[in-house]
Amino acid sequence: MKSLRDLANTYKKQRYLLLTSSFLMGLAIVAQAYLIVVIVEGVFLLKKPFQDMWIPLGLLLLSLGGRALFSYANGRLGVSIAAKVKKEYRKALFNTYRQSPLLASFKGQSGQKVSVMMDAVDEIDSYFSKYYPQMIQTMVVPILILIAIFYYNPLSGLILLVTSPFIPIFMIVIGGATQKKSEEQMEKLAAFSGRFLDTLQGLVTLKFLGRAKQQQDQIQQSSLDYRDATMSVLKVAFLSSLMLEFISMLSIALVALEVGLRLVIYQQLSFFVAFFVLILAPEFFASLKELGSAFHAGRGSMGAASKIEAELSAVETPLTWGEKSLATDSPPDLSLEKISFSYGENSFSLEQISTRLKPFSSVAIVGRSGAGKTTLLHLIAGLVRPTEGQILVNQHDLFQYQEKTWFDRLSYISQNPYLFSGSIEENIRLGADASITPQDVRMAAEKAGIAQMIGDLEAGYDTIVGEGGRGLSGGEKQRVALARAFIKKPTIILFDEPTVGLDLQTERILQRSIRELSQTATMITVAHRLHTIKQADNILFLDKGRIVAEGTHLELMSNVAEYRQMVKEQQGGNAG
Repeated sequence: MKSLRDLANTYKKQRYLLLTSSFLMGLAIVAQAYLIVVIVEGVFLLKKPFQDMWIPLGLLLLSLGGRALFSYANGRLGVSIAAKVKKEYRKALFNTYRQSPLLASFKGQSGQKVSVMMDAVDEIDSYFSKYYPQMIQTMVVPILILIAIFYYNPLSGLILLVTSPFIPIFMIVIGGATQKKSEEQMEKLAAFSGRFLDTLQGLVTLKFLGRAKQQQDQIQQSSLDYRDATMSVLKVAFLSSLMLEFISMLSIALVALEVGLRLVIYQQLSFFVAFFVLILAPEFFASLKELGSAFHAGRGSMGAASKIEAELSAVETPLTWGEKSLATDSPPDLSLEKISFSYGENSFSLEQISTRLKPFSSVAIVGRSGAGKTTLLHLIAGLVRPTEGQILVNQHDLFQYQEKTWFDRLSYISQNPYLFSGSIEENIRLGADASITPQDVRMAAEKAGIAQMIGDLEAGYDTIVGEGGRGLSGGEKQRVALARAFIKKPTIILFDEPTVGLDLQTERILQRSIRELSQTATMITVAHRLHTIKQADNILFLDKGRIVAEGTHLELMSNVAEYRQMVKEQQGGNAG
């Protein structure tokens, strides 16, 4: 994405409005000073009756109101830009996470990603709501004040012109340290958030293993590191404010000395000019000081932006889909054409996988642990892209299709399906279109063998389950996942042998449901159980990332010694 300044400049309408309101604010400040001098000089020096000051007083109130109004307008314009930019950043991050390859999305801590999405993006706000409007305001208001002072007293204007550059010079010097400290603070916050969330999710396991105290100590240390980083940022901020006050105070003192000497001793200035200059000089530096304070916030936002940009660029090859529509309602013809996939250099890889998965067929993917079965399932699902070769769907590359039309026809049921925090009905409806009725949900639950269990619950289908399906057993979560498949009516169903580890009753229910689903879909299963393997129309036997044999169970038993050995081990109870 663009830099923060480039992003801000794309909002041209708001930029012109900021310039206009800043110009009018500058005029209001000069008018305010002029009217104050007119009123004070008229009442106290010229001894005019107070009644003669009604018009200047009215104009003074009008200028004060205008100044407040334009200041408010600047703030609102900044907030509106900030809201739009934050929305765009969150959208970009979400699309990056959504389009990133499956394995890339698992890298790093989930809490760290949440921290970037929420905290880092919120940190961007200060640049647009504070720094950017103030920067434009400081480009306009001090110039108008300087013009007014030069008009009445060029020597005072010259003093301001000579001393004012010290503020931006100091801001440049301190700015690098501010951004570095802010980046360190964001890193500490991300580490703290990530460790805290991951520890919270695994708290039960940690307690059983007696490691909860150790994690508590690590969280405490992360909290202290974040505290120290925050204090470092504040220390720089306080130092910056002190120096800005010192520079502006010294400059105003020089102007006051010059005006005082020329007014009292040399009598070269009138009271009107001297008072007018003394009122405007602090206003001149107030705008510069406000920019200095906003500059610190802006540098913090730049540090957060660097963190976001790193996250956006972390995925080198995001998954991209085409525009072709997969219009057929019947199972498509799938072919794997010499596909290869690698997790990285010197890591596991699939090599030259070629096969055809016929419509309505039942395909089993088998092999020893680490052979690449689940990786192949992820490739077929479109969750990762092959590094070589193609997955053809009805003779077209899978990724030429629209993402939605592909996943609308696909269901993937793993050994541990994910349930989101919400009602059981909401979890069953997940992925279904808006036309699904409550009756459809109940019918799907009936087919998945979970309707009776739901009916026994006090709130029925409105029963709330926790994140990850907390409150349901493994078998119940599997049946909710099957209900999702029934309600979605997919034409391709991928299983990562969901019956492993379940009791016999639950396994029978799942097997019956799977048989019913197979009547209208192509079934592709990572198989561990022998009876699942035997029922397959075609078996892909993987070893070290390659298909070493393919055929029916009887064909492989007759011709492949490694397959016979694997089956023998299963029959002996070693593979479940």
